Amino acid sequence: MLLSLEGATVRFGGRAVLDAVDLGVAEHEIVCVLGPSGSGKSTLLRAVAGLQPLDAGRVVLDGRDQAGVPAHRRGVGLMFQDHQLFPQRDVAGNVAFGLRMRAEPKPQRAARVQELLDLVGLPGAGRRAVAALSGGEQQRVALARALAPSPRLLMLDEPLGQLDRSLRERLVVELRELFGRLGTTVLAVTHDQGEAFALADRVVVMRDGRIAQSGTPLEVWQRPADAFVARFLGFENVVEATVGAEAADTPWGKVPVPEGAPQGTRTLLVRPAGVRLVPADSGLPCTVTARTFKGTHVAVHLQFEDAPRLEAACALRTAPEVGGEVGVEFDPAEIVVLG
Repeated sequence: MLLSLEGATVRFGGRAVLDAVDLGVAEHEIVCVLGPSGSGKSTLLRAVAGLQPLDAGRVVLDGRDQAGVPAHRRGVGLMFQDHQLFPQRDVAGNVAFGLRMRAEPKPQRAARVQELLDLVGLPGAGRRAVAALSGGEQQRVALARALAPSPRLLMLDEPLGQLDRSLRERLVVELRELFGRLGTTVLAVTHDQGEAFALADRVVVMRDGRIAQSGTPLEVWQRPADAFVARFLGFENVVEATVGAEAADTPWGKVPVPEGAPQGTRTLLVRPAGVRLVPADSGLPCTVTARTFKGTHVAVHLQFEDAPRLEAACALRTAPEVGGEVGVEFDPAEIVVLG
Protein backbone atom coordinates (compact mmCIF):
# COMPACT_ATOMS: atom_id res chain seq x y z
CA MET A 1 0.00 0.00 0.00
CA LEU A 2 1.23 3.48 -0.82
CA LEU A 3 -0.89 4.95 1.97
CA SER A 4 -2.10 3.28 5.17
CA LEU A 5 -4.12 4.76 8.00
CA GLU A 6 -3.91 2.57 11.10
CA GLY A 7 -6.35 3.35 13.90
CA ALA A 8 -6.31 7.02 12.90
CA THR A 9 -8.16 9.06 15.54
CA VAL A 10 -8.78 12.79 15.85
CA ARG A 11 -10.76 14.30 18.72
CA PHE A 12 -12.28 17.77 18.94
CA GLY A 13 -13.48 18.71 22.42
CA GLY A 14 -13.45 15.09 23.53
CA ARG A 15 -15.52 13.91 20.55
CA ALA A 16 -13.90 11.59 18.02
CA VAL A 17 -14.41 13.14 14.58
CA LEU A 18 -12.09 10.46 13.16
CA ASP A 19 -12.62 7.25 15.11
CA ALA A 20 -9.93 4.56 14.82
CA VAL A 21 -10.02 4.52 11.01
CA ASP A 22 -8.13 1.86 9.08
CA LEU A 23 -7.75 2.63 5.38
CA GLY A 24 -5.29 1.67 2.66
CA VAL A 25 -4.74 3.20 -0.79
CA ALA A 26 -2.73 1.18 -3.31
CA GLU A 27 -0.36 2.75 -5.81
CA HIS A 28 -2.21 4.06 -8.92
CA GLU A 29 -5.58 3.60 -7.16
CA ILE A 30 -8.28 6.31 -7.11
CA VAL A 31 -10.16 6.26 -3.80
CA CYS A 32 -13.08 8.60 -3.11
CA VAL A 33 -14.22 9.13 0.47
CA LEU A 34 -17.90 9.94 0.49
CA GLY A 35 -20.14 11.08 3.31
CA PRO A 36 -22.43 13.78 4.66
CA SER A 37 -21.16 16.93 6.38
CA GLY A 38 -19.59 16.06 9.73
CA SER A 39 -18.77 12.48 8.79
CA GLY A 40 -15.01 13.03 9.18
CA LYS A 41 -13.97 12.83 5.53
CA SER A 42 -12.19 16.21 5.36
CA THR A 43 -10.49 15.59 8.71
CA LEU A 44 -9.18 12.32 7.27
CA LEU A 45 -7.70 14.17 4.30
CA ARG A 46 -6.11 16.83 6.52
CA ALA A 47 -4.61 14.15 8.75
CA VAL A 48 -2.96 12.44 5.76
CA ALA A 49 -1.68 15.80 4.48
CA GLY A 50 -0.13 16.63 7.85
CA LEU A 51 -2.46 19.59 8.46
CA GLN A 52 -4.25 17.88 11.36
CA PRO A 53 -2.31 15.98 14.05
CA LEU A 54 -3.62 12.59 15.16
CA ASP A 55 -4.61 11.90 18.75
CA ALA A 56 -4.04 8.17 18.19
CA GLY A 57 -3.00 5.82 15.41
CA ARG A 58 -0.66 6.62 12.55
CA VAL A 59 -0.36 7.58 8.89
CA VAL A 60 2.12 5.55 6.83
CA LEU A 61 3.28 6.74 3.41
CA ASP A 62 5.51 4.52 1.29
CA GLY A 63 6.28 2.43 4.38
CA ARG A 64 7.30 5.46 6.50
CA ASP A 65 5.41 6.59 9.59
CA GLN A 66 4.57 10.26 9.04
CA ALA A 67 4.49 11.21 12.73
CA GLY A 68 6.37 14.49 13.05
CA VAL A 69 6.78 14.92 9.28
CA PRO A 70 5.49 18.41 8.34
CA ALA A 71 3.02 18.85 5.49
CA HIS A 72 5.53 20.34 3.06
CA ARG A 73 7.84 17.31 3.42
CA ARG A 74 5.25 14.57 2.90
CA GLY A 75 5.49 14.63 -0.90
CA VAL A 76 1.73 14.82 -1.40
CA GLY A 77 -0.28 17.19 -3.57
CA LEU A 78 -3.38 18.85 -2.12
CA MET A 79 -6.12 20.63 -4.04
CA PHE A 80 -8.83 22.46 -2.10
CA GLN A 81 -12.44 23.18 -3.04
CA ASP A 82 -11.80 26.93 -3.34
CA HIS A 83 -8.60 26.31 -5.38
CA GLN A 84 -6.60 28.84 -3.25
CA LEU A 85 -4.77 30.28 -6.24
CA PHE A 86 -2.40 33.22 -5.74
CA PRO A 87 -4.16 36.28 -7.24
CA GLN A 88 -0.91 38.24 -7.59
CA ARG A 89 0.63 35.56 -9.83
CA ASP A 90 -0.38 34.70 -13.37
CA VAL A 91 -1.38 31.15 -14.37
CA ALA A 92 2.21 30.07 -15.02
CA GLY A 93 3.33 31.53 -11.70
CA ASN A 94 0.67 29.55 -9.87
CA VAL A 95 1.49 26.28 -11.61
CA ALA A 96 5.23 26.76 -11.04
CA PHE A 97 4.90 27.53 -7.31
CA GLY A 98 5.81 24.06 -6.02
CA LEU A 99 8.66 23.79 -8.50
CA ARG A 100 10.10 27.11 -7.30
CA MET A 101 9.92 25.88 -3.69
CA ARG A 102 12.03 22.88 -4.77
CA ALA A 103 14.51 25.21 -6.51
CA GLU A 104 13.84 23.61 -9.90
CA PRO A 105 15.96 25.39 -12.58
CA LYS A 106 14.01 27.99 -14.56
CA PRO A 107 14.16 26.25 -17.99
CA GLN A 108 12.86 22.99 -16.51
CA ARG A 109 10.13 24.90 -14.65
CA ALA A 110 8.96 26.58 -17.83
CA ALA A 111 8.87 23.28 -19.73
CA ARG A 112 6.95 21.53 -16.92
CA VAL A 113 4.40 24.38 -16.72
CA GLN A 114 3.78 24.24 -20.46
CA GLU A 115 3.44 20.44 -20.32
CA LEU A 116 0.90 20.62 -17.49
CA LEU A 117 -1.18 23.40 -19.03
CA ASP A 118 -1.40 21.33 -22.21
CA LEU A 119 -2.36 18.31 -20.09
CA VAL A 120 -5.23 20.07 -18.30
CA GLY A 121 -6.56 21.68 -21.46
CA LEU A 122 -5.20 25.23 -21.04
CA PRO A 123 -2.45 25.50 -23.67
CA GLY A 124 -0.94 28.96 -23.96
CA ALA A 125 -2.70 30.27 -20.84
CA GLY A 126 0.47 30.87 -18.80
CA ARG A 127 0.35 34.70 -18.99
CA ARG A 128 -3.33 35.02 -18.09
CA ALA A 129 -4.41 36.54 -14.78
CA VAL A 130 -6.17 34.03 -12.52
CA ALA A 131 -8.92 36.58 -11.76
CA ALA A 132 -9.89 36.51 -15.45
CA LEU A 133 -10.42 32.74 -15.47
CA SER A 134 -13.76 30.96 -15.23
CA GLY A 135 -14.43 28.57 -12.35
CA GLY A 136 -13.64 25.56 -14.52
CA GLU A 137 -10.39 27.14 -15.72
CA GLN A 138 -9.34 27.95 -12.15
CA GLN A 139 -10.02 24.33 -11.23
CA ARG A 140 -7.69 23.19 -14.03
CA VAL A 141 -4.94 25.60 -12.91
CA ALA A 142 -5.23 24.35 -9.32
CA LEU A 143 -4.98 20.78 -10.58
CA ALA A 144 -1.91 21.60 -12.69
CA ARG A 145 -0.28 23.27 -9.67
CA ALA A 146 -0.96 20.21 -7.50
CA LEU A 147 0.46 17.88 -10.17
CA ALA A 148 3.54 20.00 -10.93
CA PRO A 149 5.90 18.51 -8.31
CA SER A 150 4.85 14.95 -9.38
CA PRO A 151 3.41 14.03 -5.96
CA ARG A 152 3.29 10.33 -5.09
CA LEU A 153 -0.21 10.96 -3.71
CA LEU A 154 -2.69 13.57 -4.95
CA MET A 155 -5.44 14.58 -2.52
CA LEU A 156 -8.57 16.41 -3.62
CA ASP A 157 -10.95 18.15 -1.18
CA GLU A 158 -14.36 18.63 -2.86
CA PRO A 159 -12.47 19.47 -6.08
CA LEU A 160 -15.55 20.24 -8.18
CA GLY A 161 -17.86 21.49 -5.44
CA GLN A 162 -18.09 25.11 -6.62
CA LEU A 163 -18.78 24.32 -10.28
CA ASP A 164 -22.16 23.98 -11.96
CA ARG A 165 -23.46 20.46 -12.56
CA SER A 166 -22.87 20.23 -16.31
CA LEU A 167 -19.25 21.39 -15.90
CA ARG A 168 -18.71 18.99 -12.99
CA GLU A 169 -20.00 16.07 -15.03
CA ARG A 170 -17.66 16.91 -17.90
CA LEU A 171 -14.59 17.55 -15.76
CA VAL A 172 -14.97 14.41 -13.66
CA VAL A 173 -14.71 12.33 -16.85
CA GLU A 174 -11.62 14.30 -17.90
CA LEU A 175 -10.05 13.84 -14.46
CA ARG A 176 -10.64 10.09 -14.55
CA GLU A 177 -8.96 9.83 -17.96
CA LEU A 178 -6.08 12.10 -16.90
CA PHE A 179 -5.31 10.19 -13.70
CA GLY A 180 -5.45 6.91 -15.60
CA ARG A 181 -3.03 8.23 -18.20
CA LEU A 182 -0.61 9.56 -15.58
CA GLY A 183 -0.95 6.60 -13.21
CA THR A 184 -1.68 9.05 -10.39
CA THR A 185 -2.61 7.75 -6.94
CA VAL A 186 -5.58 9.78 -5.74
CA LEU A 187 -7.41 10.20 -2.44
CA ALA A 188 -10.43 12.47 -2.86
CA VAL A 189 -13.25 13.51 -0.53
CA THR A 190 -16.66 14.61 -1.71
CA HIS A 191 -20.29 14.67 -0.63
CA ASP A 192 -21.43 14.16 -4.23
CA GLN A 193 -22.08 10.48 -4.89
CA GLY A 194 -22.28 10.93 -8.67
CA GLU A 195 -18.84 12.53 -8.67
CA ALA A 196 -17.36 9.79 -6.48
CA PHE A 197 -18.87 6.91 -8.47
CA ALA A 198 -17.68 8.38 -11.79
CA LEU A 199 -14.13 9.07 -10.57
CA ALA A 200 -13.21 6.26 -8.19
CA ASP A 201 -11.82 2.76 -8.40
CA ARG A 202 -13.00 2.38 -4.81
CA VAL A 203 -15.61 4.27 -2.81
CA VAL A 204 -15.38 4.65 0.98
CA VAL A 205 -18.57 5.80 2.72
CA MET A 206 -18.07 7.46 6.11
CA ARG A 207 -20.47 8.03 8.98
CA ASP A 208 -19.71 9.69 12.33
CA GLY A 209 -15.95 9.37 11.92
CA ARG A 210 -15.99 5.71 10.92
CA ILE A 211 -16.02 3.78 7.66
CA ALA A 212 -19.53 2.48 7.01
CA GLN A 213 -18.62 0.68 3.77
CA SER A 214 -15.75 0.31 1.32
CA GLY A 215 -15.88 -1.27 -2.12
CA THR A 216 -15.94 -0.68 -5.84
CA PRO A 217 -18.64 1.75 -7.02
CA LEU A 218 -20.61 -1.20 -8.40
CA GLU A 219 -20.35 -3.18 -5.14
CA VAL A 220 -21.48 -0.25 -2.99
CA TRP A 221 -24.32 0.64 -5.36
CA GLN A 222 -25.59 -2.91 -5.75
CA ARG A 223 -25.21 -3.96 -2.12
CA PRO A 224 -25.26 -1.08 0.38
CA ALA A 225 -23.96 -2.25 3.76
CA ASP A 226 -26.90 -0.93 5.77
CA ALA A 227 -29.85 1.45 5.84
CA PHE A 228 -27.62 4.50 6.38
CA VAL A 229 -25.57 3.80 3.25
CA ALA A 230 -28.67 2.99 1.21
CA ARG A 231 -30.40 6.23 2.20
CA PHE A 232 -27.23 8.26 1.72
CA LEU A 233 -27.03 6.90 -1.83
CA GLY A 234 -30.53 8.24 -2.41
CA PHE A 235 -32.62 5.10 -2.05
CA GLU A 236 -35.96 5.80 -0.33
CA ASN A 237 -37.59 2.36 -0.32
CA VAL A 238 -35.90 1.10 2.85
CA VAL A 239 -38.02 -0.65 5.52
CA GLU A 240 -37.80 -3.15 8.34
CA ALA A 241 -39.13 -6.56 7.27
CA THR A 242 -39.43 -10.17 8.37
CA VAL A 243 -37.64 -12.18 5.71
CA GLY A 244 -38.61 -15.77 4.93
CA ALA A 245 -37.30 -18.27 2.39
CA GLU A 246 -39.05 -16.73 -0.62
CA ALA A 247 -40.71 -13.50 0.54
CA ALA A 248 -40.61 -10.81 3.21
CA ASP A 249 -43.46 -9.42 5.27
CA THR A 250 -43.30 -5.64 4.84
CA PRO A 251 -45.58 -2.61 5.24
CA TRP A 252 -46.21 -3.09 1.49
CA GLY A 253 -47.39 -6.66 1.99
CA LYS A 254 -45.52 -9.72 0.77
CA VAL A 255 -42.40 -8.76 -1.20
CA PRO A 256 -40.35 -11.46 -2.99
CA VAL A 257 -36.67 -11.72 -2.02
CA PRO A 258 -33.72 -13.17 -3.93
CA GLU A 259 -32.94 -16.84 -3.45
CA GLY A 260 -30.59 -17.45 -0.52
CA ALA A 261 -31.31 -14.10 1.16
CA PRO A 262 -30.61 -14.05 4.92
CA GLN A 263 -33.78 -14.63 6.92
CA GLY A 264 -35.25 -13.12 10.07
CA THR A 265 -35.83 -9.51 11.07
CA ARG A 266 -33.91 -7.51 8.48
CA THR A 267 -33.77 -4.19 6.64
CA LEU A 268 -35.04 -4.39 3.09
CA LEU A 269 -34.09 -2.17 0.15
CA VAL A 270 -36.38 -2.12 -2.87
CA ARG A 271 -34.74 -0.25 -5.74
CA PRO A 272 -37.06 2.05 -7.70
CA ALA A 273 -36.42 -0.07 -10.79
CA GLY A 274 -37.90 -3.03 -8.89
CA VAL A 275 -41.25 -1.29 -8.32
CA ARG A 276 -43.25 -2.21 -11.41
CA LEU A 277 -46.51 -0.50 -12.23
CA VAL A 278 -49.40 -2.67 -13.39
CA PRO A 279 -53.13 -2.02 -13.87
CA ALA A 280 -54.93 -0.77 -10.77
CA ASP A 281 -57.01 -3.95 -10.46
CA SER A 282 -53.91 -6.13 -9.98
CA GLY A 283 -50.95 -6.00 -7.64
CA LEU A 284 -50.64 -3.74 -4.61
CA PRO A 285 -53.18 -0.88 -4.95
CA CYS A 286 -51.42 2.52 -4.70
CA THR A 287 -52.19 6.17 -5.34
CA VAL A 288 -49.73 8.37 -7.25
CA THR A 289 -48.86 11.28 -4.94
CA ALA A 290 -46.03 12.99 -6.86
CA ARG A 291 -43.86 12.86 -10.00
CA THR A 292 -40.32 14.17 -10.34
CA PHE A 293 -38.54 14.44 -13.68
CA LYS A 294 -35.00 13.02 -13.37
CA GLY A 295 -33.77 13.47 -16.94
CA THR A 296 -33.44 9.79 -17.82
CA HIS A 297 -36.66 8.76 -16.07
CA VAL A 298 -39.51 9.97 -13.89
CA ALA A 299 -39.52 9.20 -10.16
CA VAL A 300 -43.12 8.35 -9.26
CA HIS A 301 -44.10 8.45 -5.58
CA LEU A 302 -46.79 6.01 -4.53
CA GLN A 303 -48.87 5.60 -1.37
CA PHE A 304 -50.32 2.33 -0.10
CA GLU A 305 -52.66 2.91 2.86
CA ASP A 306 -50.54 4.21 5.77
CA ALA A 307 -47.33 2.41 4.70
CA PRO A 308 -44.11 4.33 3.94
CA ARG A 309 -44.05 5.99 0.54
CA LEU A 310 -42.79 3.92 -2.40
CA GLU A 311 -40.68 5.31 -5.23
CA ALA A 312 -40.83 3.80 -8.72
CA ALA A 313 -38.67 4.65 -11.75
CA CYS A 314 -40.75 5.04 -14.93
CA ALA A 315 -40.17 6.07 -18.51
CA LEU A 316 -41.54 9.54 -19.21
CA ARG A 317 -44.08 8.33 -21.75
CA THR A 318 -45.56 5.75 -19.35
CA ALA A 319 -45.45 7.65 -16.04
CA PRO A 320 -48.94 7.93 -14.50
CA GLU A 321 -50.45 11.27 -13.51
CA VAL A 322 -50.64 12.51 -9.92
CA GLY A 323 -53.86 11.29 -8.32
CA GLY A 324 -54.02 8.20 -10.50
CA GLU A 325 -54.58 4.70 -9.15
CA VAL A 326 -52.06 1.98 -10.09
CA GLY A 327 -51.07 -1.51 -9.04
CA VAL A 328 -47.55 -2.44 -7.97
CA GLU A 329 -45.58 -5.65 -8.35
CA PHE A 330 -42.02 -6.22 -7.13
CA ASP A 331 -39.01 -7.61 -9.01
CA PRO A 332 -36.86 -9.75 -6.65
CA ALA A 333 -33.76 -8.99 -8.77
CA GLU A 334 -33.99 -5.37 -7.56
CA ILE A 335 -34.48 -6.20 -3.89
CA VAL A 336 -31.58 -6.30 -1.42
CA VAL A 337 -31.66 -7.68 2.11
CA LEU A 338 -29.22 -5.38 3.88
CA GLY A 339 -26.62 -6.65 6.30
